[in-house]
Amino acid sequence: MKVLLVHNEYGKPSGEEMVVNGTRRLLEEHGHEVVCFTRSSAEIETMRWGRTRSFFSEIYSQPSRLTMRRLLAERRPDVVHIHNLFPLISPSILPECRNAGVPVVMTLHNYRLVCPNGLEMVRGRICDKCSGGREYWCIIRNCEGSYPKSIGYAIRNYVARKRRYYLDNVTVFVALTKFQRERLLAVRFPAERTVVIPNTIRAEDSVGMSSLGDYVGYIGRISPEKDIPTLLDAARRCSEIPFMVAGVYDRMPQLLREAPANLRFLGHLDRRESSRFVHGARLIVLCSICFENFPMAVVEAMIHAKPVICSRIGGLPEIVEDGRTGLLFQPGDPVELAEKIRYLWSRPELCWKLGQAGRAKALREYSSETYYDRLMGVYRKAIELVAGERSMSTAVASEMDN
Repeated sequence: MKVLLVHNEYGKPSGEEMVVNGTRRLLEEHGHEVVCFTRSSAEIETMRWGRTRSFFSEIYSQPSRLTMRRLLAERRPDVVHIHNLFPLISPSILPECRNAGVPVVMTLHNYRLVCPNGLEMVRGRICDKCSGGREYWCIIRNCEGSYPKSIGYAIRNYVARKRRYYLDNVTVFVALTKFQRERLLAVRFPAERTVVIPNTIRAEDSVGMSSLGDYVGYIGRISPEKDIPTLLDAARRCSEIPFMVAGVYDRMPQLLREAPANLRFLGHLDRRESSRFVHGARLIVLCSICFENFPMAVVEAMIHAKPVICSRIGGLPEIVEDGRTGLLFQPGDPVELAEKIRYLWSRPELCWKLGQAGRAKALREYSSETYYDRLMGVYRKAIELVAGERSMSTAVASEMDN
């Protein structure tokens, strides 16, 4: 099978990039030919009038559309698999796939198809005002804290919805959790064309027998929706326990001044350093207050046999089973979080038990082979749906001729 992968990279390390690269590698390992159409948001800084051009390309990009048309004609893929289209590729490439009769599978790494900022959160609170075709709320509430940016995001979603770029041209939508799928169905995405495939992570043989670990760890993006202040507050309440935070903190540098003495910020870690960081932790914490979809840091902790304490929100309870592979707490509650951390920290045997159960679940549900089988099933479904539409069109045309 020949697969055309489409992805606009974010320009900074992210779990989404990890998934896209892993998908490409997995397909190639199974003998499939992979063609890539990629752009990077990092290009904006080197482009003349980069910000202005990216503003318009989010809505419609003629260069991207022509590139897509050429790739479809020259490489003739069996299926197009889309991950991220913004800001430089844009949904305007989707009609080219339909015109060429090539099925499109789109993995939804966030909520951007129904929420302009992709988080369904504004200023620390859950918000779904834009759902169902009310993108103007992104402007009214200035969701991005910048009116030009909020306007751009609102227009981008409005145009895509009005032109039915997604509903008419994407054959199968892939949600990462049941929670996300339900959010899509609530705004009338087609149930028969919206499936769930959780992300995957590669198992490492060396992490089966995990060390106990000597700190509480957080690894990932440090931004408002991750609610790091609650982690700092919980760490302050657990002054006898060491905490380590790994991730780029340039969006919230004030956190370094607010951190208690028992918590250290390590900054960005590369892939190998990240693995060592998780391996050295006794448990991993995620304090998100947004509708988390499928954070790779949680699954990486599980594959390293580390228990996870995370917010009871979004798709997280589907991944972390309370009392079985980790513990859940009420989002934004540092008192409950501190209690859960102290409870696990003082019970090494329970940490080991939850960690092993988490690793077993990750190997069972999120392994590369499980992901590959599910992905192939979706590719076949998409190909069959397009073939069925083509047969129906041919039959209708034949009847009209008669």
